[in-house]
Amino acid sequence: MEVIGRGTICPLPGSPLVVGVGASRGVSVGEVLGLVEATLAEAGLSPHGVAELATVEAKTGEPGLLTAAERLGVPLCGYPAEALAAVEVPNPSAAPLNAVGTAGVAEAAALLAAGPGGELLVAKRKSTPHGRPGRATCAVARRPAAVKSGQSGQRRPAVDRPDAGQ
Repeated sequence: MEVIGRGTICPLPGSPLVVGVGASRGVSVGEVLGLVEATLAEAGLSPHGVAELATVEAKTGEPGLLTAAERLGVPLCGYPAEALAAVEVPNPSAAPLNAVGTAGVAEAAALLAAGPGGELLVAKRKSTPHGRPGRATCAVARRPAAVKSGQSGQRRPAVDRPDAGQ
């Protein structure tokens, strides 16, 4: 994984959301941000809950994606096409398969970045600019809730407790 840049506005601590983004070469920041913000709003999710934008490594140099991540205050993380291709997605497409070698970028990147147990909250959506085909896709996944230390409901083994052996 390659992490590119870091925005100036940090997300909330423990932000659980990951936005996977696919993009055509030359996509504008306005198209990417418009799609991401509309997708989050329609799902009732806050942009402040986003921890990262995730995409395929081949797209990490796209200025529209870099600037969108910067404006959201999150890193843009790129994942190898081979890793994305190994993720089963509900909406595969021939376009990214032909372009970068994986049948899904947005959904696969969101799920891969969310980690084991991650949940796809919003399936792939495509931008719909007026008068031309969309050049961006996005999907939203949630990272699994982390179990806080000492709150799992289980007692620690006696050897770890200060009162062990007394």
